Amino acid sequence: MTGTTRIDRVVTSGTFSLDGATWEVDNNVWIIGDDDDVVVVDAAHDAEAIQEAVAGRRVTAIVCTHAHDDHINAAAALASATKAPVKLHPADDELWQRVYPGTTYQPLADGDEIDVAGITLKVLHTPGHAPGAVCLHAPELSALFSGDTLFQGGPGATGRSFSSFPTIIDSITDRLLTLPPDTVVHPGHGDTTTIGAEAPHRQEWIDRGH
Repeated sequence: MTGTTRIDRVVTSGTFSLDGATWEVDNNVWIIGDDDDVVVVDAAHDAEAIQEAVAGRRVTAIVCTHAHDDHINAAAALASATKAPVKLHPADDELWQRVYPGTTYQPLADGDEIDVAGITLKVLHTPGHAPGAVCLHAPELSALFSGDTLFQGGPGATGRSFSSFPTIIDSITDRLLTLPPDTVVHPGHGDTTTIGAEAPHRQEWIDRGH
């Protein structure tokens, strides 16, 4: 390992389409690693911008927190350029095939561990926003990469196909709110937060129903 393990963020812009509608979105792409090796979380919209931020380091994996098109639409181009494997939970295969018909990925499973730059990213299967949604917990960094499962202010959206509000509440309650309160949450969109900042609001989320 060369240098200190760090977390870099690239914000890319594009669209998200599902259920016949399209929205303009800004996505967080997280790059975790040191001066030599990195893992990219959610290759969204702009493979060239992500490569620029990688800055010549070796990409050991491209992890998709789920297969909504805005989180994977640069994954194939980035994989081609870096020769890194794309990893996704197979419960999101139907969504993946809509963007990349007939193409494959390395399957993720709950409890998998992805090692990079001397730290471990543990895969937590957190369905609800999408069936194959996962979060990545990095205890050594006191960090959680939450995709669209948990944001500053509550759960990810569940009003569209393949989603379930009760399921996402269960995932957040059982898998995320049990993490240390000082764990920094790095979401797929928007600003970071902490587990401790979000945990007291669980009942409010349930009461509002979204």
